[in-house]
Amino acid sequence: MLIKTFGSAVFGVDATTITIEVNIDNGINFHLVGLPDSAVKESQHRITAALKNNGLKWPGKKITINMAPADIRKEGSAYDLPISLGILAASEQREMPEIDQYVIMGEMSLDGGIQPIKGALPIAIQARKEGFKGFILPEVNAREAAIVNDLEVIGVSNLMEVVDFLSGEKDIAPTIVNTREEFLQHLDNPAFDFSEVKGQENIKRALEIAAAGGHNVILIGPPGAGKTMLAKRMPTILPPMTLVEALETTKIHSVAGKLGDHASLVAERPFRSPHHSISNVALVGGGSFPQPGEISLAHHGILFLDELPEFQRTVLEVMRQPMEDRKVNISRARFSIDYPASFMLVASMNPCPCGYFNHPSKDCVCSPGIVQKYLNKISGPLLDRIDLHVEVTPVSFDEMSSERKEEKSADIRKRVVVAREIQTERFKETEGIYNNAQMQTRHLRQVCRIEKEGQDLLRHAIDKLNLSARAYDRILKVARTIADLEESENIETGHLAEAIQYRSLDREGWMG
Repeated sequence: MLIKTFGSAVFGVDATTITIEVNIDNGINFHLVGLPDSAVKESQHRITAALKNNGLKWPGKKITINMAPADIRKEGSAYDLPISLGILAASEQREMPEIDQYVIMGEMSLDGGIQPIKGALPIAIQARKEGFKGFILPEVNAREAAIVNDLEVIGVSNLMEVVDFLSGEKDIAPTIVNTREEFLQHLDNPAFDFSEVKGQENIKRALEIAAAGGHNVILIGPPGAGKTMLAKRMPTILPPMTLVEALETTKIHSVAGKLGDHASLVAERPFRSPHHSISNVALVGGGSFPQPGEISLAHHGILFLDELPEFQRTVLEVMRQPMEDRKVNISRARFSIDYPASFMLVASMNPCPCGYFNHPSKDCVCSPGIVQKYLNKISGPLLDRIDLHVEVTPVSFDEMSSERKEEKSADIRKRVVVAREIQTERFKETEGIYNNAQMQTRHLRQVCRIEKEGQDLLRHAIDKLNLSARAYDRILKVARTIADLEESENIETGHLAEAIQYRSLDREGWMG
């Protein structure tokens, strides 16, 4: 007897429906075809034990299982459940008339327990798109999949629950999540706040500009000056995520298996802070079985690289193209996958190995050659892609002990949101561009027009600092953001002057 069940395979952040055909005939043998990997091939042993331990039996006949389309590699143990149900239905141990109306995924333990899977959200989206009635999956992943409306999401914890449900002997209430309510519930619960940071007004101003325009920023200063503390509070002043952004981010975290048990929507902007020993594959994604890297997990959020010069140079260089393209392409011999990677880079570094170069009160003990070698760990092309270079100075005792109330993140965020709304209106006719940092060179002439006085200032700065063409573009983008924060239609000379001062590492005395 031939029975068809349906599973799904995830490639990149999208899913493809897999048809699992189970045929039982006379003879004694077991064939599993359709390009399965080792984990899928091993399913026979897990399924045999699970069936026996639940009072069911493995048919003593010839079993042929085809996983179509046969040219797509099937990976992982999540096909245990649809294969076992197909075997039960094809051997006529239980009647399951609606088995072909559900997408079914789940790894099985030897006692029939259902283990969590990765990629539940993109699978649910594809199931609804193809008109399936519902999606049967492990209970711990049910809330994640239930974000998708108009799809019956059935969370189960063991094999017999599924068998009884599909046989009509048991009702299981679908998991329901109010997506909008879930989204709004998590919007305003920040763990950090800028009001906790004493002093550092110029640094807060620079981070406000970075947040308003989506600009990359690097903080340069001695140990203990507050670089990490300031960076961790960046997400609290970014505009709240839209529902579309939240769904895109949740898909990536779902594919990577980074959502917790019983989690649903990622409603807060991600803040990823990998250790400096990270490999280039872990940072940008890839591997034998490609997975999203840290830059994709930071999609619509912040990637924080602490102690930037301590990262391997090869690791930093692979970020250059994704920073420009806002996506990363993983190419293999048989396929190619795109992962989105629209993130804000926030980096921090000491100015030299001892940490006290250019310090106002402490002397640097590094020789000039050592300082230059340390700074040269970061390539010029990478620095060009960082819009704001901000010097962080130590906080004085008077500032630390001051009783003066600092501005809250919520108040800074209001100004950022106004500036972002101006940019949204400006780029509403341009697909794929939502803020000033994403502007292409062709947009600069239209959006960043400056008067003669401003051009003279910019010419002098470029000659003095020996800036590259990319750095020139970055200055114009930052000046445009400063003007947006002041709700100014034109870029004034003062806006340009402030933007130029955020090119610290281009100045003589830093990079030579």
